[in-house]
This record gives sequence, structure tokens and C-alpha cells, in this order.
Amino acid sequence: MLALEYPLPRDQPGFFHRTPVVALGVLAAAWALAVAALPAAGARVAGLAAAQGALLGTALAWTSTRERRDRWAPLEAALLLGGAATGALLLTWGALAYAAMPAWLAWRRRAWLTAFTAAPVPALAAGALFGALLGAHLLVNASLTFGYHVRAGSWAELVGWWAYDLGANALAAEAFFRGALFERARRRWSFTAATALATAASVARYLVDPLLPRSLEIAAGAAFYLVLLGSGNCWLLALTGSLGPPLAAAACFFCAYRLLAR
Repeated sequence: MLALEYPLPRDQPGFFHRTPVVALGVLAAAWALAVAALPAAGARVAGLAAAQGALLGTALAWTSTRERRDRWAPLEAALLLGGAATGALLLTWGALAYAAMPAWLAWRRRAWLTAFTAAPVPALAAGALFGALLGAHLLVNASLTFGYHVRAGSWAELVGWWAYDLGANALAAEAFFRGALFERARRRWSFTAATALATAASVARYLVDPLLPRSLEIAAGAAFYLVLLGSGNCWLLALTGSLGPPLAAAACFFCAYRLLAR
């Protein structure tokens, strides 16, 4: 009778269950070797591929029901990203190769593709509007406070940055920090705690990015906008159940950010 009234609870897997530790270790070793053996440009390509590949691959492994299939996903993602980054370095329009990353992610995780395409148009529009408004505020604030202006460089350079954001930067951040980390934390804790964890982790990821200008004022401003973007995207994901609106918000925000120049 006691067994009927008090069924044995299932053990909940640990928070880092299904983390592809071996693949992440290989990526870290490859990046360290590249830093030691390659010129600066090659080391930057290796660092980009390793960092973004680790985020994308871990997101796949954490959300997978087939652990064996996705345990090497970080290496797959890093190889594709390394090829795209090399193309961007060597060819004028080579950054367009980053378009392969959303296609690869959709092929590896059809459930995410289905959730994205099934997201209501108003939800996608709300995400895009949120990101655009946040980006517009960033443009105005940076121009008035830090002396930035709208970029006047070549279209190839600007499109290259946009392709990088859409195919690697924003895609990897939203897939891992919202689609994997936030969702995993929300199953254990409250929405507020999960949002705080995912947002703090995403802000830390951007603040250690070597592409961010090394200035206390710039870092503080970046942290402010990234906190707003991360918190808003967690809310959009919880509300709609789809990565579509957060991806739309991040894409619009970073497209605006890339317009800034000294």
C-alpha cells in the first residue's frame, strides 16, 4: 500500500548530463595548438570555430534524445565554422558561407526547424521589433555618448558581419543560452532563476569576446544591452515555445550593432 501511495521518484539527471566532454576537450586542444603554431589570423579562425562550435554542438547534445549521435556535434559544427571563417578571410564575399550553419542545424535538429516554422507571424514580428528597437536605442546612445557613427565602409564588409551574426554569432548564442541552457534550467528552477543564469552566461560570453573593444565604458554599455536582449529573449521563448522570436530579436539587434563605427 505504501508503494502505491508513495511511488518511487525517478532520479533526475545531473545538470550537465549529456555534455559532450570529449568533443569539447578535442576542440580546446585544437585551439591551443592553433594559437601556438599558427599566425594570428589562423589562430582567430580556430578560436572562432572552437568557441561557436562548442556552443552549437553542446546545444544539440543537451537537447538530444540520441546521445550517441550528437556527442561529436561540436566537432562537426567547428569544422563547418572553420571553413566559413576561412572563406570570409580569403574571399570578398566568402562570409556568405556562414549560411550553411542554419541549414546544418535545421538538418541535425528537425524539431527546432519545425518549431521555428510553426511560430506565429505576430510572434516573429514581435521578436524582430524588440531587437530592432533595442538596436536603434543602441545606435542613438552610442552616437551621443561615445562618438560612434554609422559605418561607411564597403557593403562586402558589412554583409560579411551580418552573415557572421546570422550564421554563427546570434545562432550559436540563442541555440545554447536560450534553447539549451535556459530550457534546462527552467525544468529545475523558476523562470526568474533560469533567466538570470542564461542571461549572465550569455553576457559573460560576449564580454570575453576579443572582438569587443577593450574599454570599461564599452563593456558596461554592452552588458546593459545584452542583459536586456537576453532577458527579453528568455521571455519570448517561454511565451511562444519557439526559438524563432528570440532568433529574430538577436538578428535585428546585431544587424544594428554592426552599423556602428568610430
